[in-house]
Amino acid sequence: MEARTYTLLGADHRPYQSPTPGTLGGHRRARYARWKTSRDLLTRLDAAWRGFTQSYAGLSDAKLLEPGVTETWSVKDIIAHVTTWEEEALKHVPVILAGGRPPRYSVTYGGIDAFNARMTDRKRDLTLSEVLEQQGTVHQRLIALVEGLPADQLGSKGRVRRRLRLDTYGHYPIHARAIRQWREHRA
Repeated sequence: MEARTYTLLGADHRPYQSPTPGTLGGHRRARYARWKTSRDLLTRLDAAWRGFTQSYAGLSDAKLLEPGVTETWSVKDIIAHVTTWEEEALKHVPVILAGGRPPRYSVTYGGIDAFNARMTDRKRDLTLSEVLEQQGTVHQRLIALVEGLPADQLGSKGRVRRRLRLDTYGHYPIHARAIRQWREHRA
């Protein structure tokens, strides 16, 4: 009897044969990371969100305003930046759901870096309390959007899912890690 083999993806993203199934379910690619309900997506989003907010929990207002966390950005600037990208998700997910395509940042703004710079300048003069209030309001709107997503938009390869990953739960850890590293270097 011939042994069963599984096709897995290596670190170089090339397929290879293995006698044991992958530990992450990669041998069942079509079912891997496919969410059945918006609750599954919300669980993923909430875990990443908690990691982000916990990265700066306990910092004084003065520390939240201190530049140098990521280049010249303070934690306040990072919170405003993350909120901006949640706003982008809120703006563009409905466009995607309606079958449209959001405009390219390279065409509209000259690239993502230019967009980030423009939005940072736009929010630079907001007070810490305004940034935190905006963060709470926008995040609640995002949660409401996700709760209302149709089940057929939750698949692993969908454009809605990709947009949410890039703008939210895949984005939060990048900045949480930067804040934690900054805190460690200051300790």
